[in-house]
Amino acid sequence: MTARATTRRELRGWATAELAAAGCVSAAAEADWLLEEAPDEDALRAMVARRVAGEPLQYVIGWAPFGRLRLAVGPGVFVPRPETEGLADRAATRLRAAPTPRIAVDLCTGSGAIACFLAAEVPGARVLATELDPGALAWARDNAERFGVELLAGDLDAPLPAELVGRVDVLCANVPYVPSGAIATLPTDVRDHEPRLALDGGPDGLDVFRRLAGRAGHWLAPGGRLYAEIGEDQAEAAAALLTAAGLAEVGVHQDLVGRDRIVEGCRR
Repeated sequence: MTARATTRRELRGWATAELAAAGCVSAAAEADWLLEEAPDEDALRAMVARRVAGEPLQYVIGWAPFGRLRLAVGPGVFVPRPETEGLADRAATRLRAAPTPRIAVDLCTGSGAIACFLAAEVPGARVLATELDPGALAWARDNAERFGVELLAGDLDAPLPAELVGRVDVLCANVPYVPSGAIATLPTDVRDHEPRLALDGGPDGLDVFRRLAGRAGHWLAPGGRLYAEIGEDQAEAAAALLTAAGLAEVGVHQDLVGRDRIVEGCRR
């Protein structure tokens, strides 16, 4: 006698229970997402096992949403977060208002999320992105190619062509900003799977941001703007660094849940 096929409802209940037992806060929602992505029951069970073992959900399904985009992600790359969409929205609005030719740069691009968002939202703009980590570059290349982003391998602004000096309308960066001592307190799927290079910002979390602040004015066009993501307790220090670097109209903006997570500055 052939065994009865497991129904979708039964699979959903099983997956939800497995994920909940593993400590997934949104177990039912994750189960639904895995069910949508799995081509069959065997694949679903393998995917649930990976998630239960601690892999980020986005690694398991192979993509992450970012605004209206669907970005390829997996082991070796920082997973784009919804809270970064606020930064991308502000940058896109500013880029649309810039005179042509519009130029945007995304430093420490990771999967290419911000750069691809800008390219999709502002057709015709020239968008460049840089990334140091070979693991992240493997994923960023796929995304950049799909959205027409010029991807450059290297540290922060080092790979940018000299022709862009003083011509960038929008400079974005989601640099590593977690203090080294706080890495151990991060959720296990982040701490154990996402690249430390994308997380560790040094003793106070601002090591890379200091370099960014010092270099932003070199690349920005007059009136061009920098948008950077920061830790919610870093707003005052980050704003002071931008002011000390000579940027004007320095301001701090909140993310989707009301935390100070975006700092902005303008080249005079």
